[in-house]
Amino acid sequence: MSDELLDIFNENDVSLGVQKMKSEAHNDGSWHRVAHNWIYNSQNEVLLQLRASQKLLYPNRWDISAAGHVSANEEVETSAQREIEEEIGIKVRKSDLQFFRKVNYHIDFNGMNINEITYVYLYKYDHGIADLSLQKEEVAQIKFVHVDEVKKELDLCPENFTPGKEDWFSILDKIKELNSRK
Repeated sequence: MSDELLDIFNENDVSLGVQKMKSEAHNDGSWHRVAHNWIYNSQNEVLLQLRASQKLLYPNRWDISAAGHVSANEEVETSAQREIEEEIGIKVRKSDLQFFRKVNYHIDFNGMNINEITYVYLYKYDHGIADLSLQKEEVAQIKFVHVDEVKKELDLCPENFTPGKEDWFSILDKIKELNSRK
C-alpha cells in the first residue's frame, strides 16, 4: 500500500483542518475523501478493472473503472482525473466528469477501520481499450462488460467483486438511464 498524506473530515464532509497519512487514517477510522470513477460506453457497458494481486484491499477482484484517495490539498475532481490517467491511461477533462453522488462508506477489513467519503463520477468513453496503459501495481486487467452481465455476475459470485453490491446496482441502473436518453 502506497502511503500518502490525506485531509481529514468529519462524517458530514466538513474539514477538521488535520492531515494524516493514509495508513494512519485507515487504522484509526478518520474520515477522508476518495473519488470513484465509473467509465461506460453507449452500448451499456461499464469498464471494469481487475485489481492487482499485490493490492492490500481486495486483491484479484473486479472493481470499478478507476478509484483512489484524494490527496491532501487536492480537489476531488483533480483526484478523479489523476486516478483515471494513472490507472488506465485516459486523459479526462474535468468538464467531462459527471458527478453522480456522494456517499459514506465504512470498511472493516483485516483489522483496518476505514471511513471514506466517496465522490462518484461517471464518464462516457466510446473508444477501444487496446491502446490504454495500465498501472501494473494497481490494475491487472480491464474489460468492458454489459451492465446486465455485471449484475448477473454480482448476484452469482459477489466474492469476485469489491463490496457494495447495492451501490453497484444503483450506478449500473444510472448508466442505463443515461444511455436511454440518446
